[in-house]
Amino acid sequence: MKRRPPRGRRAMNLLVSIWAAGSALVGIAILFWIIFVVVTRGLGALNLSFFTQLPTPPGVLGGGLINAIIGTLVLTLAATLVAVPLGLLAGVYLAEFSEESKAGDFSRFSANVLMGMPSIIVGVFAYTLLVIPLGKFSGYAGALALAILMLPVIARTTEDMLRLVPNTLRESALALGAPRWKVTLAIVFRAAKAGLITGVLLAVARVSGETAPLLFTALNSPYWFHSLGEPTPNLTVTIFNYAMSPYPDWQQKAWGASLLITTGILVITLLARYTLREKKP
Repeated sequence: MKRRPPRGRRAMNLLVSIWAAGSALVGIAILFWIIFVVVTRGLGALNLSFFTQLPTPPGVLGGGLINAIIGTLVLTLAATLVAVPLGLLAGVYLAEFSEESKAGDFSRFSANVLMGMPSIIVGVFAYTLLVIPLGKFSGYAGALALAILMLPVIARTTEDMLRLVPNTLRESALALGAPRWKVTLAIVFRAAKAGLITGVLLAVARVSGETAPLLFTALNSPYWFHSLGEPTPNLTVTIFNYAMSPYPDWQQKAWGASLLITTGILVITLLARYTLREKKP
């Protein structure tokens, strides 16, 4: 067999390495450019009034976005309370009880499709399901849309993390006489705790910057909200409205709200990485 000269392979390897490194540098540079622009333009809008006052009427300087900040937190919390239990239960079913099951395969396929579905379609679904029958926009519809977006992320992450737990751990607990539900909750969940927490945090980060679903469901409001049964202020729709306005003060506040969301997502991502890190003995 004739040996191929190594010169061609080395040249191709060098070319691919340079191409990969260059692509990575371009992507990282664009990422840092975006962060730099958001920080430089949004930092000037962050002051005490931004976090303590309501929005001002169009054309009036001052005010803040305290109602949108609280509304975003409440919507995210409500969506999390709905999506986390359902997502964990779905992940447990897929990992523990759906071996060679057509229902399990269909559920897994549906979760994969839902993970790639555009968020605006989920917003239209929630609009059709709640907004049209009730005749008004509401925070409940917004929380439902966000929960639907979170559900497949949590379900698939839960399944993947539970499948990483060795079967010998399950068999040992079952051999000692523990019921299956207690083995899952007390043994398997504890072994996969870091991954499950990470999945929840990533799902929260996934919906933190969503605008399209809330445009169709929660909409927005410049006032305080008293319940989720009415239009609920939120940062993402506020950014959309303020950025499209002709008022420089509103545009700067849009940059400030963008910086606030970016910082929140960064903190959640770092927290997920910190939780998932391998602890040294």
